[in-house]
Amino acid sequence: MEPVPQPEPPQDLPAAALSTGAVARRLGVSPTTLRSWERRYVIGPAHREDGRHRRWTPQDIARLELMCRLTAQGVPPAEAARAARDDTPATRAGARPGPVAGRPDSLPLGKVRPECRGLARAAVRLDAPSVEELLATALAEHGLVTAWEEVIVPTLHAVGRKWAAAGERYVEVEHLLSWHVSSALRRIRPAPAPPHPAVPPVLLACVPGEQHSLPIEALAAALGERGLPVRMFGADLPADALRDAVRRTGPRAVVLWSQSRTTADPALARSVAGVEWGLRGARLHSALLLAGPGWGAGAPDPRTARLFGLRSALQVIAVPAAGAAPETAAGRAGPAACGS
Repeated sequence: MEPVPQPEPPQDLPAAALSTGAVARRLGVSPTTLRSWERRYVIGPAHREDGRHRRWTPQDIARLELMCRLTAQGVPPAEAARAARDDTPATRAGARPGPVAGRPDSLPLGKVRPECRGLARAAVRLDAPSVEELLATALAEHGLVTAWEEVIVPTLHAVGRKWAAAGERYVEVEHLLSWHVSSALRRIRPAPAPPHPAVPPVLLACVPGEQHSLPIEALAAALGERGLPVRMFGADLPADALRDAVRRTGPRAVVLWSQSRTTADPALARSVAGVEWGLRGARLHSALLLAGPGWGAGAPDPRTARLFGLRSALQVIAVPAAGAAPETAAGRAGPAACGS
């Protein structure tokens, strides 16, 4: 009897083949952008799994990386795609795709999460839709604190270092990234505040002359997630307006952000720490917490304390939300009126 011929096994995909989502995170583009490039510019994966799922090989990814580099340099997408299809030495050699050390348009990131590299690449390309989508994904998957510390901050620092090293170049990258980070933080919905007992708010502001407000925007969003009321005054709040805001809101704590020593004002900190509010004969004052590298390591007044990082700031401010005030630098609890 003749043996029954067996069908040949299907050829396996390369072990390194990745899904569209994994490639998007790696390159810093949205999955929608990859599908759009495939449809418009015929720069898609060579293989599909059953059910039409795209699987990208190292050669496919090398073409995409070249297209990303060219668009970051200002080449129109159609021309970049044509060059990536027709002339990709890395693809012809079957080289494993990866960032090119010392490339002029690369950012000095060091050892960071893959999401951080993807966000940096999207920012350098000025790919606003991808920046927005990558930020939303990082916040949803990792939570605000981890996304801020391990994805957003390293990318912001890398852009800042690149700007400092390249003169006036990359200012547009920093502005685009900062705007989208701020927008993503403001989209985080605060948790409902408990109706009883009423908790006095936390006042957040940058010192006069300070324009860098993203760190306290992150703190405002994180406090809101925990149901704590916040009064955010943003960048460059004048000294008189700051003192008036403290008197009018009666906050349990005041957080002042200073990015550089040129804006940090110890005299202002002492003045705000001494602001009293409330009824005559029962004056109260708020705990003052100084945040940002501009303040240095110490505190200019015994009634003030230093904050270091978003996670530790939440431990100082949010843990005693039941009514106790944050502790001062001297280790004492703040005035009882700061929330009790």
